[in-house]
Amino acid sequence: MFFGQSVGTKPCKTLKQVFQLVEEKSVDYGIVPAENSLEGSVNQTYDLLLETSLGISGEVKVRVIHCLLAIPGTKIEDLRIVYSHPQALAQCAGFLEKLDVEAIPAYDTAGSAKMLTEKQFSKAGAIASERSAELYGLEVLRKNIEDFPENFTRFFVLAQTDALPTGKDRTSIVFATAHTPGSLHNALSQLSSRQINLTKIESRPIRGMPWKYNFFVDFEGHQRDPMVSEAINALRNSTTMLRVLGSYPRAD
Repeated sequence: MFFGQSVGTKPCKTLKQVFQLVEEKSVDYGIVPAENSLEGSVNQTYDLLLETSLGISGEVKVRVIHCLLAIPGTKIEDLRIVYSHPQALAQCAGFLEKLDVEAIPAYDTAGSAKMLTEKQFSKAGAIASERSAELYGLEVLRKNIEDFPENFTRFFVLAQTDALPTGKDRTSIVFATAHTPGSLHNALSQLSSRQINLTKIESRPIRGMPWKYNFFVDFEGHQRDPMVSEAINALRNSTTMLRVLGSYPRAD
């Protein structure tokens, strides 16, 4: 993993709390989900990036393996309720439908497992990792219950400092353009004309400004690379707002 096995961790109930702890310097780094290969982007993460001064200093891509957990001795046919994070429930929707149980959203996958142990729910299960089962003394009733095996989640590493160039980097930016014909094309052309490879583009509504959008863009290279720096400077002249969210090693 990104930090190794010896790093200390501090769990949070909300994404906003992760951002706050890093801003307050209560922790050195924060880890937040950015997008899933099946369910798409985690919109709250992108909204929070705009609300804080934190930057992205790294990324991690994790193969998601969901397990159905329960109190030891519980039979799968006895389950009536399954708890988990909404994303996990969505990724296992087909399995849950066949199981014929009520899916109830919770704030976290591991938190759902912990809740089962604390409250000793006898007819409830949780979707979480095999590691969660080990931590909270639960039994794995089924493994690999996600509907599609090609299930990956990309996480951002939040920090108050920038990552140094490695030669294998990605840069994330957000910008807005004038509401005129060709404005987005003109902005993106600053990358293509310099042979900078675009790896993602997504629009998000600007809060308080109906039908106007920010564009979140990822591309290869580090903001300190001469060609990338030149492109960013040119982009500032082609947009109404631009912020560099960070340059960091690619997790390919």
